[in-house]
Amino acid sequence: MCDMISEQPQRKDRATLLRAKRRPAQTPEQRKQRTQLLDSLIYEMWNGKPVYYAGYRDALAQTKTTDEIMSSSLLQGLLIARIIMQLAQTLDLKKYVVGTNELGVRFKKSDWRACDIVIFERDDLTGQDLNKYASVPPKVVIEIDTKADFTQFDSDFDYYQKKTGQLLNFGVEKVIWIFTQSKKVWVAEPDKDWLIKNWTQTIQVLPGCSITLSELV
Repeated sequence: MCDMISEQPQRKDRATLLRAKRRPAQTPEQRKQRTQLLDSLIYEMWNGKPVYYAGYRDALAQTKTTDEIMSSSLLQGLLIARIIMQLAQTLDLKKYVVGTNELGVRFKKSDWRACDIVIFERDDLTGQDLNKYASVPPKVVIEIDTKADFTQFDSDFDYYQKKTGQLLNFGVEKVIWIFTQSKKVWVAEPDKDWLIKNWTQTIQVLPGCSITLSELV
């Protein structure tokens, strides 16, 4: 009996501490602002489920700004700019269109991926609403790292291989991943072995158009 009596105040104390740790109730306006912020932190939609930018929790906690978690590093930015310059110099721009800036490729409703650099055949864009995500597959997708949060994936590799497979199944003919930390390049094509290459090796993007990353940075 004494033990039961002594436990009751302790339980009350624990309950009081738990209530104290809870966030203060938000006003309707604060909830609206939080929802709007969370929506702005969506990087991709995977079959109706949002994949957020890596670091989105820091933005929600206001320990980082949205610009801090969404921005590219200097190396990533330089690579994208120089690859696009190389593509513009070597591709037939009457036949191909180069897009960038995390361009959205839409598989179906509420299912789209962000892509750093894409190459379309110009004729494939006939009739496309240019104010919306692309609903036709690019010929080539080039990705420099990723800004995705991996929480809902088994690992970073799980994310990379799933996204690559989905793009190829959608009709993309080549997916090139460029990893700035390891200085490796991953090249994937349908019905072929996926290859890992070094930055010093020349990567064919399309016939007559190649890049060598070590020469671009």
